[in-house]
Amino acid sequence: MKHKNPLVIGTVVLTLTGLLSRFIGFFYRIFLSKVFGAEGMGIYQLISPVLALSFSLTVSGMQTAISKYVASETTTHDYKTSFRTLWVGFLLSMLLSFGCMFFIYGFSDWIAVTFLMEKRTAPLLRIISLSIPMATVHSCINGYFYGIKKTAVPALSQLAEQVVRVGSVYVIYHLCLAHNMTPTISFAVVGLVIGESASMVVSVIAILCRSFRLSHKRPIKQKCHNDSYSQITGKLLQLAVPLSANRIIINILQSIESVFIPNRLMAYGLNNADALGVYGVLTGMSLPLILFPSAITNSISVLLLPMVSEADANGNNHAVNKAILTSIKYCLLLGFGCTAFFLLTGRFAGSFLFDSELAGSFILTLSFICPFLYIASTLNSILNGLGKTTLTFAYSIISLLVRLLFVFFAIPVWGIKGYLWGMLASQMVQTTLCTMSSLRIFHISKQSK
Repeated sequence: MKHKNPLVIGTVVLTLTGLLSRFIGFFYRIFLSKVFGAEGMGIYQLISPVLALSFSLTVSGMQTAISKYVASETTTHDYKTSFRTLWVGFLLSMLLSFGCMFFIYGFSDWIAVTFLMEKRTAPLLRIISLSIPMATVHSCINGYFYGIKKTAVPALSQLAEQVVRVGSVYVIYHLCLAHNMTPTISFAVVGLVIGESASMVVSVIAILCRSFRLSHKRPIKQKCHNDSYSQITGKLLQLAVPLSANRIIINILQSIESVFIPNRLMAYGLNNADALGVYGVLTGMSLPLILFPSAITNSISVLLLPMVSEADANGNNHAVNKAILTSIKYCLLLGFGCTAFFLLTGRFAGSFLFDSELAGSFILTLSFICPFLYIASTLNSILNGLGKTTLTFAYSIISLLVRLLFVFFAIPVWGIKGYLWGMLASQMVQTTLCTMSSLRIFHISKQSK
């Protein structure tokens, strides 16, 4: 029945949890901006490229691979093979995560000065490195639950991470005030590590409970037990390595973009503090508000990949075509609605929520990106589910290169406005390319009927 469609149920669960998490996170950012100011937010945001790069190296591709290869459990009930898949993927990712943690911790000063060009990020990097193995644990387990379309566990772990992170920072902040200590942005990073540990605990408990519950059940298809650990390792690496390589390249380009925004703002004429302040307002205040509704499209995207992959493997072109048309239709509706809302309320929101007219100005400009952003995210998942990972990788690279051109050549001339125009231009390019490819697949499958 339609109301039992796993995509609908999973999307509702992930969306509600995502919106609640973003709601908490949104007011958390308001709290951080008021306590640490725009410059503090800029320094805090500068460590994001390192965290994203470590995630892409250690577990991003493996999470997708686990999700894909355990998806058959829903029909075969071959729990033994799916748990083997999770275990192998987990071990491979943990080896990388510990190596990444030791590297970032040991070379934090070098990374801060050479890569991030801001020495004040060094202590933050040492703290954040401790979260990498924890993030790897719950990412692998979440990949398993996404694959079998059980979204409650990833949703709960996401919510636990956000609640514990915000709560811990709030407690640390008031303890500092009680002991006449000056709060620093390092406390926010400590909270992030504590939040990751909470998410890991929830995920581990969930997988142990499922393992215990299924330990005595027999699979429907005994032949699935023939997969050995070496075969599973080969399959996982065959999919995870190219995915991880693609994401590493993308994250390197994104890191260059993030790091050089303050640098090029100084070329425009701002001093270091003002450049970090503008960067902090953009990435720590305005963008999170613009991205708030994307909890819906992100939830759909996570679940579309395994479902479209399964439909494509079964030759179900109708399901693929329906996913393409439905994604475009509803993402356009959501996108234009959000654009209108932010145009009407953006300036007020910036002043009321962040006490920043600059944030309001950014929100107005960024509002036009919404339709393109939401369509691209869902169509990317559909194309990945159809095995078109090379295309989506190429489109992401083209989009990033467009933004980098604006970072290096437009910001020194027009300031941060040059970057905002670059964001809009790059998102339009990526959305156009994804839409053209998706519609081409739609027409080909219609003609093959």
